[in-house]
Amino acid sequence: MSSATTGSEGATPKQLTAPTQTESPDPSSTGKGGKGNRDSRQFALLRYLGVRILLIPVTAWILSTVVFFLMRVVGDPISAALGGRLTPAEIEERKEAAGLNRPILSQYWDYLVGLLHGDFGRSQDNREISEVVITYGAASLELVFWALIVALVVGIPLGRYAATHRDSFADTGLRLFAILAYAAPVFFVGLLLKLIFAVQLGWLPVAGRASTNVEIQLQHVSPKTNIMIIDAILYGDNEYILDVLEHAILPAIALGLLTAGIFLRLVRINLIQTLRSDYVDAARARGLSRRVVTGRHAFRNAMIPIVTVMGMQLAMMLGGSVLTETTFEWKGLGYQLATYLSARDFVAVQGIVAFVALIVAVMSFLVDIVVALIDPRVRF
Repeated sequence: MSSATTGSEGATPKQLTAPTQTESPDPSSTGKGGKGNRDSRQFALLRYLGVRILLIPVTAWILSTVVFFLMRVVGDPISAALGGRLTPAEIEERKEAAGLNRPILSQYWDYLVGLLHGDFGRSQDNREISEVVITYGAASLELVFWALIVALVVGIPLGRYAATHRDSFADTGLRLFAILAYAAPVFFVGLLLKLIFAVQLGWLPVAGRASTNVEIQLQHVSPKTNIMIIDAILYGDNEYILDVLEHAILPAIALGLLTAGIFLRLVRINLIQTLRSDYVDAARARGLSRRVVTGRHAFRNAMIPIVTVMGMQLAMMLGGSVLTETTFEWKGLGYQLATYLSARDFVAVQGIVAFVALIVAVMSFLVDIVVALIDPRVRF
């Protein structure tokens, strides 16, 4: 009996480990399945991107339409801008020349047709809005670039520090700082920075993109980009480059702190959630140090939401640049928009807003592409 038992026990492992016909995978079926999954994912990605592309003109059209009719609610731009300075007959003559006596739907149709042909209209001083956008839009993009650097440099490291020192005194202080940075009006922060660092301490310039003599000299740069720092580099004078950077510090901080507060909170929240995940616990169980676990495993995944919201934050920066540029006399697109609003030049206002809407829609599309490529959790 013992020998039979031993024989059966010895045979059991062979029966358990012996491969069967049903367990062996079919290479052809696996290959077809993998190829089918890749093809379906590629098709889903193309469909996802196609929908986002279609949303670009739709978004720009909706915002342009809203601005067009809001501008007409307060009356025609000729009467609003020149009322009291011209006789009623002269005002009617100008309205007729501008086509403002036509039905509003006809004006709206002509406005849309002009946008489709790249015609954003003309300002009251007879300048093409496309020319205004090219001249002053570069200055706004430069300001947004510097502000984004401030937001990333301030928000991300402080958010990481707050997450790794959760519920400490430093974490509480950083959360309070994030709330204040997000809630404080941009113009108030700008005026406070000017008062402290420009007026009281005299460390930095009060306003402008560069000193007067520097701006005059940079007008002769070829090719001229209207981006002051690039023009200064092309000019090749280190003093001019330093002057441009000094003028950019306060406006960039005033505009960048708003987004820095958002980045700080996002990094903190997402890093805390990531540090609680299973794969982080597994990394700790393998004996990895806290610094390696946080930096190599948790922090990278926690950064994905930053890319997601970056597009909207750039749009907010373009909107906030109106107050920042006005506060620091930074002659960009926001500064010109405020000038046209005060002059009741509604054609110029709606043209600039239409352009900004198009830029925001394109940036949102680019961010969607990046998120779809780097985040495997995105479903198409």
